Amino acid sequence: MNEPVELASTDSGQGPALIMLHGLYGSGSNWRAIARPLEAHHRVLRPDLRNHGQSPHCTDMDYRRMAADIIALLDRKGIDQADIMGHSMGGKVAMALALTAPSRLRRLMVVDIAPMAYNHESEHGGIIRAMQSVDLAAASGRDAVDRELATTITHPMIRQFLLTNLQRRDGQWVWRIPLDILADQLPVIQSWPDGLGILTDRPVRCLHGGASDYVTAAGRTAIARHFPAATIIRYDGVGHWLHAEAPQRFTDDLNDFVAGDDHP
Repeated sequence: MNEPVELASTDSGQGPALIMLHGLYGSGSNWRAIARPLEAHHRVLRPDLRNHGQSPHCTDMDYRRMAADIIALLDRKGIDQADIMGHSMGGKVAMALALTAPSRLRRLMVVDIAPMAYNHESEHGGIIRAMQSVDLAAASGRDAVDRELATTITHPMIRQFLLTNLQRRDGQWVWRIPLDILADQLPVIQSWPDGLGILTDRPVRCLHGGASDYVTAAGRTAIARHFPAATIIRYDGVGHWLHAEAPQRFTDDLNDFVAGDDHP
């Protein structure tokens, strides 16, 4: 599928547009609590990326095409420019958009990801296999599914995050995300497109967890290569889920960034 996917999205508040992009297995609803105070002075859009949430399923997770989905969303909403913030996979989508369509960007905030290829396929493959292995037809409810997941996924926060994808449909429990497609596309999701350039004339802020392995020295080098003017901020003692582990600091940093007067 080469045409942009028409993404499901919330659209609330008034003011300059802010697009909030979730990570793998997530949805726009992940940002609900953090978005709420921002809606007092921003028009906040929280899309579900392709193959996530309520958005359509398709077999390609290429970052250029996922960025094109966001551009198509901006076009449908009549938005010329937006502040864009993305976490993890959503951060890669945000960076790809910034580098392929910089005129649509006011500011960019990237959360615990770098513009580079990763080697987390075994970790994510294990998560997907754990979800696929659950006998949903026999499951008595959400707690039963959680207990099955707990045999291989020990972190309660990760399980609760994954369980946001569990839905009751036609009397059956189902995963709303297409696990087979995500498994097939993991190499693409872990990759970074070749040939993307440099952005020098937009404010860029990159936040990363000091206890996370997603932004290492190599990641900081990759950020500087594509975004030489970026400000990089480390959250000491915090892991990959900055907005969940340090919500107040994250909210303050995001508020401060989008309230700045340093837009083009």
